Amino acid sequence: MTNLLPLAPGPIGVFDSGYGGLTILDGIRRLLPQYDYMFLGDNARAPYGPRSFDVVYEFTRQAVWKLFEKGCHLVILGCNTASAKALRTLQQSDLPRWDSSRRVLGVIRPTAEVIGTLTRNGHVGLLATEGTVKSHSYDLEVAKLWPKIQITGVACPFWVPLVEYNEADSPGADYFVKKRVDELMSKDSDIDTIILGCTHYPILLPKIQKYVKAGVSIISQGRFVAESLKGYLERHSEIERSCTKNGRVEYYTTENPDKFKEGARIFLHDKVKVEHIDLE
Repeated sequence: MTNLLPLAPGPIGVFDSGYGGLTILDGIRRLLPQYDYMFLGDNARAPYGPRSFDVVYEFTRQAVWKLFEKGCHLVILGCNTASAKALRTLQQSDLPRWDSSRRVLGVIRPTAEVIGTLTRNGHVGLLATEGTVKSHSYDLEVAKLWPKIQITGVACPFWVPLVEYNEADSPGADYFVKKRVDELMSKDSDIDTIILGCTHYPILLPKIQKYVKAGVSIISQGRFVAESLKGYLERHSEIERSCTKNGRVEYYTTENPDKFKEGARIFLHDKVKVEHIDLE
């Protein structure tokens, strides 16, 4: 990787290992439609959930660098696994060497910031990938802000494929959703709020609601990430000024563009124009 050159204002980057980050992008665009965005999905190497910390960090580092090269000053990791396994190292080690004026933000902190205002009894469940649950990133972030909240996590290894293969509405999905929801509630029957700690999972929301008991709130991240980004841009005028405002979106994938278009329709319910991109 060579040194980054000074740049004119550019789009806000959103990165995900697959398609799930499109739910984050959608939430951000609803609140902040005036900005330009650049979405990058590393679909060829997804999923990230079962991969090691080192591999997730390296893949995420390559993607962030590519978005910086293409003009982004600010990149959102629209992926919980990347946020859990790579964000801190990127912020502390890579950005100072690359360009200290650029920023990388994740999706875990915004959810942690608001969770204390959403739970009534302090018992919070987490449904996420294996990598996110094992990282304990939610436990650590929530404890910094809401030390009395108890987080109980369950990994849902088959949920991402269910979504990406367009099986979220199928009868077969009920078995896998019910199994993990039951497992979570058996660990703590007092849970009153559940965080969907993977950006794919909002697509499964109707199934999840079917199997949680009455009164349990289910939290998707898109809205809270968008609100957090809005506040961040208001507090950091130098970053806000580096973001172009034409209301446009560019899409890139490391996979076949036609395959990405098909998958993207599940998340956006719209056709997108996408280009292939190499990261290695």
